[in-house]
Amino acid sequence: MNRFLVVLVLALTLAAAPAFAWNGVGHMTVAWSAYQQLTPVEKARVAALLKLNPYYQQWLKDIPAGASDADRDLYVFMFAATWPDQIKAMGSGYFGTDTPPKNELPTLNTGYSDKNMHRYWHFIDTAFSSDGTPLPPVPQPTIVEKIAAFRPALAGSEPDLLKSYDLVWLEHLVGDAHQPLHCSTRVAKAQPKGDQGGNLVVLNDPSKELHAYWDGLLGEGDTRTQLKVAVAAGQALPKADAALAKDADEGDWAKESSKLAESNAYIAPIGPGLGPFTPTAAYAAQAKEIAQQRVALAGARLATLLKEALSCGSQTCAH
Repeated sequence: MNRFLVVLVLALTLAAAPAFAWNGVGHMTVAWSAYQQLTPVEKARVAALLKLNPYYQQWLKDIPAGASDADRDLYVFMFAATWPDQIKAMGSGYFGTDTPPKNELPTLNTGYSDKNMHRYWHFIDTAFSSDGTPLPPVPQPTIVEKIAAFRPALAGSEPDLLKSYDLVWLEHLVGDAHQPLHCSTRVAKAQPKGDQGGNLVVLNDPSKELHAYWDGLLGEGDTRTQLKVAVAAGQALPKADAALAKDADEGDWAKESSKLAESNAYIAPIGPGLGPFTPTAAYAAQAKEIAQQRVALAGARLATLLKEALSCGSQTCAH
């Protein structure tokens, strides 16, 4: 098989693969960072809501033996940030593809009775091109619209069961919106519909492709180790930029990520086409620095979003 066919086969294989934004460790690190900024009353409120998630008992089983009550609540909050990816697993009872069904309203919010994985809620394919190829329209609905739908619902008068659903999605999607390759797709004459946020860009690296490479920049871990890895990653985060952290517009978050993808993900040694490319030490160092900044910012913005939505005083929460 010649080189072109090898790349083509790899590209087709990766096109069918699920698109994640941050791996489990990355999402848990966002959650860890946000949780540090919540008050005891806010922590108690999110703990009560997360008990309503259908995976709650499984999360308890995955918590290290001997964990304190406080650590248990923290770890559940961290696991909850991965739930929208957990339901993508084979045999989960959930269904769906990366393509949204026709006529789905961006305001759709029916709760845990909805068994669609809604994989297309996790990203926004903001296209850019360096060779003048016309840009395709952005498929709808996007991550921006879903965050905009869930945050007022969490702050409203809906029943707690729906708020629980909105909470886990917000934990996850706020993290997704800060992963540069989940807010962009590179368009070229050879890929007029885009490279699926780097999923089609092949790397000579254990990650195998560009999107997964950026997903794993905070670290790797399995069910037994990812909590520990995520806590360590959280403790190593830089302080979020205070001015940027005040920006509560989810559309701005996605635009920031899109610009970073174009200016920092698709740079040498990542060249035109689908590769394969080999990341250098300099590329890796810069990418990790950006990932840490984005995760810290996601944690700060998630904490602010939750504080505003839950509207907690010193004794109780309004929502």
